[in-house]
Amino acid sequence: MKRTILDAEEKKIEREFGKYKPAGKQTKMRLEKIIERSRKSRPISLRINEMDLERLKEKADKSGLPYQTMINVVIHKYVNDGLLDKDEINKYLKVKKAS
Repeated sequence: MKRTILDAEEKKIEREFGKYKPAGKQTKMRLEKIIERSRKSRPISLRINEMDLERLKEKADKSGLPYQTMINVVIHKYVNDGLLDKDEINKYLKVKKAS
């Protein structure tokens, strides 16, 4: 059985589980729709640099994930602003301090 690796936010939710209250009917229905949509996936064909693919496979293997799952994780984090470039973060912080 695979062990699920939780990120920091998921660990926080797990620790604070008792503080949460049940969702109302409308919220539940809305969340169910979101979950249903997120479960749908579409096969695509993707060209990727050979060296990048090998490095990705190595990282996926170290994480205990299939490499295609790792690609999905990276894409998901990127589109949800969870995967940010360190230089971009530093630029943002510098701009924020200056204003």
